[in-house]
Amino acid sequence: VTKPIKASKLYDALIDVVASQPMPASRVLPAQGDRLADRHPLRVLVAEDNGVNQKVALAMLRSLGYRADLASDGVEAVEAVRRVPYDVVFMDLQMPELDGLGATKQIIAEHQPGRRPRIVALTANAFEEDRDACLAAGMDDYVSKPLKADALEAALLKVPRIVVM
Repeated sequence: VTKPIKASKLYDALIDVVASQPMPASRVLPAQGDRLADRHPLRVLVAEDNGVNQKVALAMLRSLGYRADLASDGVEAVEAVRRVPYDVVFMDLQMPELDGLGATKQIIAEHQPGRRPRIVALTANAFEEDRDACLAAGMDDYVSKPLKADALEAALLKVPRIVVM
């Protein structure tokens, strides 16, 4: 990692190291009927460009019973939301082509209130001004990396289902 160190670059470097470690065999997944997705079913999109972060987010969602779709950049996220009525989009901020803030603004512009997915910022930038920028862009919530199971579950529980007519 080069200096000055950016939080997102440091996070990515740490995730690469941690992801290369084997997962403990003693980790117990909840029983099928006890998973959050069974009680609170949602259509989920993860917009994330980093391969390791994609795997982490998808694995955590899978452990809660969700099968999420994946977009590798903001353009793909906007196109995916046009095609599928997602209930929630976990949106990374720093992506190629179109960043998370730009993708959020575009999704909001194209969808009526109450008919768009809840957009949750997913970023290693955990400063108050970063959170404020996300909310000012129209994001509904903010979850910082490294992603923690309790924060992910809390964000999912805030999501209402979109009723498609």
